[in-house]
Amino acid sequence: MERLRARLVAVRYLLATAWPIVLITAIGLIVAYQFVEPEPPRQMTISTGSEAGAYYAYAQRYAPLLAEKGITLEVMTSAGSLENLQRLESGEADIAFVQGGIVPPADDPESTRLRSLGSVSYEPVWVFYGGAEPIDKLYQLAGQRVAVGEEGSGIRGLALQLLAANDIPAQSRNLLPMASLAAAEALQQGEIDATFVVAAQEAPVVQVLLRSPGLSVVSFSQADAYLRLFPFLSKIVLPQGVVDLVRDVPPQDTVLLATTANVVVRDDLHPALANLLLQAMTEVNGKGGFFQHAGEFPAYKDHSLVLSDDARRYYESGPPFLQRYLPFWLAVLVERLFVMALPLIMLSLPLLKLAPAIYNWRVRSKVFRCYGDLKFLENDLRHHYDPLRHQDYVARLDRIEDDASTRSIPLAFTDLLYTLREHINLVREKLHRLETTDDKEKEE
Repeated sequence: MERLRARLVAVRYLLATAWPIVLITAIGLIVAYQFVEPEPPRQMTISTGSEAGAYYAYAQRYAPLLAEKGITLEVMTSAGSLENLQRLESGEADIAFVQGGIVPPADDPESTRLRSLGSVSYEPVWVFYGGAEPIDKLYQLAGQRVAVGEEGSGIRGLALQLLAANDIPAQSRNLLPMASLAAAEALQQGEIDATFVVAAQEAPVVQVLLRSPGLSVVSFSQADAYLRLFPFLSKIVLPQGVVDLVRDVPPQDTVLLATTANVVVRDDLHPALANLLLQAMTEVNGKGGFFQHAGEFPAYKDHSLVLSDDARRYYESGPPFLQRYLPFWLAVLVERLFVMALPLIMLSLPLLKLAPAIYNWRVRSKVFRCYGDLKFLENDLRHHYDPLRHQDYVARLDRIEDDASTRSIPLAFTDLLYTLREHINLVREKLHRLETTDDKEKEE
């Protein structure tokens, strides 16, 4: 029973020492939790374009790659980039494809919630025209009937910018709001003089117009000037005969302008999902193509929007370390735990080093209180001894000894009590000597 009581005393001291450490650690845990990202959602929505467009095709290829990681990608069709941006801003979509140059430059790009994950491909700007007179400058289209795309489409926004730079105002009656397929048919039938098409080389409408007799493509002789005026544009070349070697289509190298297809998200997209999407973009869009080299995309080419911090880290160092070697959800769990564990470890190590000293101090302080009373009594005897108060001195000494005997401390520190009792006896002997000396003086 005594051994059990002694162990309980040790446990009590241990708990008394541990609770401040536990409290500080708990506070650290609460603070660290504020910096832990919540678990990523298992579903995302992407706004693309028409089902016949490249955006929709890219999204359909992203979906199975994300599904392998347990993420469902819902693909939404749209009328174009402007509608995609509206869906992003309203929260209707988490991700959207946006044509380069659609977002007007802002005075403070950081103020917007939209972020770019980078460009995934070039989007050539084709300007098809009919007639025998060659055209290599857009101002030559002044006064002609030109299809510039439907209202709200990315094609229209870009075409109007380029034409405005050539003193052809957007309000001109000759600029017709026609979709690409309708405009292609009208151009073949001679109902219009030219049409803008922004699409990949393999797009059906492009292939049809390239092979249509009597139609040509504008080769931009001022391409370098456009690149200075519109930084989101690039210059690409359609080589002679690449469409049809036998018929030599096109008959000479054709210089084209190209915008980019960009993946845009809101700034609150979960970092783990952003990295997963970037990996899918690399898998789908990182291969070589008609106008691009292998590994050229994804890349940050259109600076109209601020590059996401997650994308910047991805382009600098690749996927997160854990996602390279662990299954996605396990990597996410470990990353979340690490954010919490690291500060706790940094906080706990010094506290654990202090714990033995605190424990030792708490136990010894119980004994040192008795030493304090004993020291006061000894000083009183040495400097202010009064024979008339002898019984009071004895009573104080007895109280100190009783207090020391009833102190409950762990067995490992019992030697402190025995040492204290020895010192009490030394003071008791000194008190006895003072009493004896006083009696002798009285007898003399």
